[in-house]
Amino acid sequence: MKPFDINFLDHVAIRVKDINDSVNWYSKVLGLTIYKLEKWGEFPIFMVSGKSGIAIFPATLDDDQFPMNSKNIKIDHFAFNVSNEDFIKAKTYFNEINEAFIFQDHHYFHSIYLKDPDNHTVELTTLLIDENQFYK
Repeated sequence: MKPFDINFLDHVAIRVKDINDSVNWYSKVLGLTIYKLEKWGEFPIFMVSGKSGIAIFPATLDDDQFPMNSKNIKIDHFAFNVSNEDFIKAKTYFNEINEAFIFQDHHYFHSIYLKDPDNHTVELTTLLIDENQFYK
């Protein structure tokens, strides 16, 4: 039995050396739309096509590139979208199987962050407002 359903890949978070260059490249080359969220401030910059996209964060260039906790240029995490109901089911399930996770309130979304066996960060995220108001 599947404990909860995943709707779609929501976003991949990337750390970049030059925000403007990256925003321009993803806009020009892939045609992604810039989607700034007021309550989040300057970062991340979301760039979307429909309901999927990327979240662009600045890299910390003085961090080493290879240690697991580095904030240098890399893919930071990837996120799957789930319904509000499945978000609750996922939290319950993770507690039942003793899977460690971190909850975060992102104003427009709630998120759960987990680590896979290779220490990749996996996010489950659920939209708190009407999707027709959010995905324009």
